[in-house]
Amino acid sequence: MKTAVITGASGDIGKAVCKSFLADEYNVVACFNQNEESAKSLEEYAVKSRLICIKANLAIQSEVKNLFSAAEREFGSVDVLVNNAAISMHGLFQNTTEDELSGIIDINIKGVFYASQEAVRLMLRSHSGSIVNISSMWGEVGASTEVAYSMTKSAVIGLTKALAKEVGPSGIRVNCVSPGLIDTKMNSCFTQEDLDAICDETPLMRIGTPDDVASAVKYLAGDSAAFITGQILGVNGGYVI
Repeated sequence: MKTAVITGASGDIGKAVCKSFLADEYNVVACFNQNEESAKSLEEYAVKSRLICIKANLAIQSEVKNLFSAAEREFGSVDVLVNNAAISMHGLFQNTTEDELSGIIDINIKGVFYASQEAVRLMLRSHSGSIVNISSMWGEVGASTEVAYSMTKSAVIGLTKALAKEVGPSGIRVNCVSPGLIDTKMNSCFTQEDLDAICDETPLMRIGTPDDVASAVKYLAGDSAAFITGQILGVNGGYVI
C-alpha cells in the first residue's frame, strides 16, 4: 500500500486531497499546523487505509524532519508528497511589512523546499516517487495587491521545474497544480460581486471546487501520469490560457 504525505491537510483543498487519496487506498500522513480538529475529522474516511495526523510548522526544518521521520516509522516509506500548505496576503505592495514578507516566504517557499528535501531523501531509496506542488494562477501571471503571494507561488513553479530535472534520472517525478479561484475559506475575503466578476471572465463560468484541485493532484501523482514531470497543470476554468 502506498503512502502520501499531504501538507495543509486541515484546509479545504488539503482535506479534499486527503479524502481522494484515502478513497484510493493510500496510507495518508495529514500534516497540519493549527487546526488539529479539522485534520482529525478525516479519520472517518480512512476505511481501507490508515491515517495519521502530524502537527508541524513547515517553516522550521527540524519539525519537517520529524514529520517525515514519523511517516517512515509508521509506514516504512513515502511514495507521494503533496505540498499544499500555504498562506495568502492581500494589500498594497508598498505597505507590506518585513514580518508579513518573512511569514509568507517561510510557509509558501521554505516549507515547500524543506518538505521536498525530506521526501526526496526517502524516495531515492526506492528510485521512485511523485511530488505534486500547489502553486496558483497568480504564480503564472501575477495579481495586483497580491505581489508577495504571487512571488512565492512563482517560486514554487521554478522549484518544480528545476527539481524535476534534477531527480528525474532517479525515477522521481515533480509536477505542479496551479489553481484559479477556488471556493475555500482562504478566498472568503472576496465579495459576491468579486466572485461574479471572476465567473464572468472564466470560460467555464464558475469558480473551482477543492475536489477539482484534488482530482488534478491525484492524476499527476498516479501511474496514469508516469511520463509527466516538470509540468504545470492549470485548474482555473480557462481564466488563464
